[in-house]
Amino acid sequence: MVAYRVYVSGIVQGVGFRAYTKNLAESYGLDGWVRNMPDGRVEIFVQGDKDLVWDFLKRVSDGPPLSKVELIQIQKEVVKDEERGFSIRY
Repeated sequence: MVAYRVYVSGIVQGVGFRAYTKNLAESYGLDGWVRNMPDGRVEIFVQGDKDLVWDFLKRVSDGPPLSKVELIQIQKEVVKDEERGFSIRY
């Protein structure tokens, strides 16, 4: 089990990126959340099986059709037992 905090830069707000991320994470059975940040980036906390998380991150870098991901920053995190399911935070 691994956990990461991910910051996604580019055209990622107002293009369905959070919903795309939530649906993708749920399809992999991952736990965590996604939210918009005031500086225009999207922040993701994700945890689960290492291979599934890395596959998820590769697909997040594609984003939904109207997005344009320019940079992804990934930081290793501590797994949080209380995180269950995947949500959009506001």
